[in-house]
Amino acid sequence: MPDPTLVSLVESVSAPAMMAHLREFARWVKLSGTAEEMESLRYVRARLDEYGFRTQMLLHDAYISLPGPARVTVDGSALKALTHSHSQASPAGGVSGPLVDVGEGTAADFAGRDLRGCIVLAEGIANPAVARRASLAGAAGQLHISPHHHLHEMCISPVWGSPSAETLAEMPTTVACTVSHADGMALRERLARGEQPGVVLHAEVDTGWRKTPILVAEMDGPDGGADEPFVLFSGHHDTWYFGVMDNGAANATMLETARLCASRRGEWARGLRLCFWSGHSHGRYSGSTWYVDEHWDELERRCVAHVNVDSTGGMGATVLENAAAVSELTPLAAEAIRERTGHQYLSKRKSRSSDDSFPGIGIPSMFGALSEQPPGPVKMRNSLGWWWHTPEDTIDKLDEAFLVRDTKVFVHVVWKLLSDAVLPLDYATHARALLAELAGIGAALGGRFALETLVQGAEALRDKAEAVAARAEAAGPEETARINRAIMHVSRALVPVDYSRGDRFAHDPALPQPPWPALQPVRDLAATAPGSDAAQFQTVSAMRARNRVAFALRQANEALDSVLHD
Repeated sequence: MPDPTLVSLVESVSAPAMMAHLREFARWVKLSGTAEEMESLRYVRARLDEYGFRTQMLLHDAYISLPGPARVTVDGSALKALTHSHSQASPAGGVSGPLVDVGEGTAADFAGRDLRGCIVLAEGIANPAVARRASLAGAAGQLHISPHHHLHEMCISPVWGSPSAETLAEMPTTVACTVSHADGMALRERLARGEQPGVVLHAEVDTGWRKTPILVAEMDGPDGGADEPFVLFSGHHDTWYFGVMDNGAANATMLETARLCASRRGEWARGLRLCFWSGHSHGRYSGSTWYVDEHWDELERRCVAHVNVDSTGGMGATVLENAAAVSELTPLAAEAIRERTGHQYLSKRKSRSSDDSFPGIGIPSMFGALSEQPPGPVKMRNSLGWWWHTPEDTIDKLDEAFLVRDTKVFVHVVWKLLSDAVLPLDYATHARALLAELAGIGAALGGRFALETLVQGAEALRDKAEAVAARAEAAGPEETARINRAIMHVSRALVPVDYSRGDRFAHDPALPQPPWPALQPVRDLAATAPGSDAAQFQTVSAMRARNRVAFALRQANEALDSVLHD
């Protein structure tokens, strides 16, 4: 039976209301920590106050990098260029050195090459992984070739959030610039002919600590107590240029979802908290990272799930099958996308992006970008449109109907997380995903390392999660409360090893991760020669990784046992 309240809410999504928000957001360039960003946030706060939320504006110190003017000269002639957030600023005369083509800048492209003092020429939009490799290689600079004539602003820091004393040395040491595809390919062709063009990179970058805001809005659920669980719904507010799609449209989606859900507050089972972050674009998620560090204990005790929203309603964004979610939230994602858009959800693992600063705590998360562009001839870093991170991200890039469509999906998932008596987190699905991962690792190992304890733990998790789900269908209020507490304990045990290397109080780098990063030492063992010293050393690491995951599975199974054997 359809939930009549949910049907009413999604049918009430207002295009005029969201477009009115977007016209306001289109007025401001919202760089992190600037007066314009704060002025725009005051508009958001006023709307949330009207909807009945308690609001507060937090200010905190963040390590922010705002790119300034940039210039690239080739044999004395200037090319159109831009520099990047957390690039080094160049000295007065610029940075020069031999230009070396490193392809797309993969690990293999850098391997075994002496690049000290060079400027590396890399195809594709600037990114933290190439910046890290270039810095480690001792390069003086990096010059990126845009996939077309548009130049995309980027943050190239591989450190998640503001750097700490331990991670400061991982920050980029290069001067980084981007030129157009035509100009970059001309340089590549000259190198292929054996020429060595004289390239100089000039970049001004304003990097340092500054106060940045986080707007927090909260509405209690039925209990209203200090320990009441809540759903976290977040998106960044800072932008490159006017950023009407990225992330004005998402902020409009947040406001509309908050308005509609608040109108039926009496039907909630738990509270709702919205956070509008700064520092996403210019501090590598510094706002959400600080919030985790400052509020770790409260988040660990109370937050049931995190829904992130980024870049809704873009014109031409017809692909919804690949929205990202942790495995335990994929059934909810599939339901919302199918029922609100008619698309069949294929699922995609959450990447290391989108202010998802919460896996170390153990908070399951979903989405970020929801709708995407179909594949095209231009190789982008993502599928959010050619105007992404350029001055062209203006209100004309929004499709009103798609904005309504995407917002209905977010209303659906937020409402279910708020109102379902039993949290819609499916740990049987999670267990099946882990078993598939273990099967692949086991095949690569070829019997060299025992994984039986992990397989047995995951099979037990699957069976117990299914049993708890069956029991929940007829549970009364007290048992429902016990089930929800158990589900949260399962999350705290498993999410950290599924989406981090396992340190619940730190943040892994802002670089691509494999599934179950905590198991990477076991995968690495499969790549060693049997019987070698390397295999022996790696076995030590693999045993520790196995213990970490086995312990997480034991904790999760014990949490479910507390319900099944009460």
